[in-house]
Amino acid sequence: MSPVFLDFHFPGLPHIGVAFTTCRGGISRPPYAEANLSFDVGDDAQSVRANRWALRNALGFSRWQELQQVHGVVVVPDDGTDATETGGSREADGLMTHEEGVALVIKTADCQPILMTDTQGRFLAALHCGWRGNAAAFPLHGVRAFCSTYGLDPSEVLAVRGPSLGPGASEFVHFEKEWDPMFRRYFDPATCRVNLWQLTRDQLMAAGVPGRQIFSIDLCTASSLLFFSYRRAHTTGRQAGLIWKKPAATR
Repeated sequence: MSPVFLDFHFPGLPHIGVAFTTCRGGISRPPYAEANLSFDVGDDAQSVRANRWALRNALGFSRWQELQQVHGVVVVPDDGTDATETGGSREADGLMTHEEGVALVIKTADCQPILMTDTQGRFLAALHCGWRGNAAAFPLHGVRAFCSTYGLDPSEVLAVRGPSLGPGASEFVHFEKEWDPMFRRYFDPATCRVNLWQLTRDQLMAAGVPGRQIFSIDLCTASSLLFFSYRRAHTTGRQAGLIWKKPAATR
C-alpha cells in the first residue's frame, strides 16, 4: 500500500508535481506506523524501502534525491544519485535540480518542507526548515541560493510550505535563550508560542518572493494524528515533502 499523500498544484504548471505525505498507508509498525520514510529513526529498513518504493511508484518519478538534514543553511545541487534504497549522505538542508523525473525529498516530523519552482517550471528547489532554520533566516538564504544558481530573479519564484508545526503548538519556553530579540514580534509571551508559519512567509518575502506566489498547507503536524510529530511523540517516523518535474512524455 502506498503512503497516503496530499497533492498540490502550482497554478499554471501542470508539469510540476508536488506531494506531502502523511503517516498513513505504509507497512511500518508502531511507533513508526504506518508510512515512515526515514532510515534514521530506528525503523526496520526493509519497511522503509517498501514505503519508499510504493510512494515512488504511485507518484511516477524516476529518481529519489535527499540529504542528511542537519538544521543548517547549506543548499546543494542534485548529485545524480538515487537515494531510494539508502537514504541521503550529504549534510545539507536544501536541494536543487533542473532535471526531469528527479524528486527532491525533504523529511519532516514538525519542521517545514518548503518546495519551490520558477514561474515557468524550469528549475526546482526544496528546503528543510526547522525553527533553527528560521532563526538563521534559511528561507531567505535558500531563495537566494536558488536564484543565484539558476540566474533567476526572486520575483520569478513560487513556493509552497507544507504541513508543519502550527502557531498553536510551537511553544518555546526558553525563547530569550534560543531566539534573537529581532524575532520577538513573532512570539506571544502569554502562550510562549512562536508563529513559525508567518515567520517563514515573511522571510520568503524578504528574499523578494511576491506574496501572491507563496502558498501554504496550513495543517499542524503536532495537532493532527494524520502526521508524524516529534513534539507529540519523540520516537516517531518521518513524512516527506516532494517536488519533481514530470517527463514530457507523461504530461
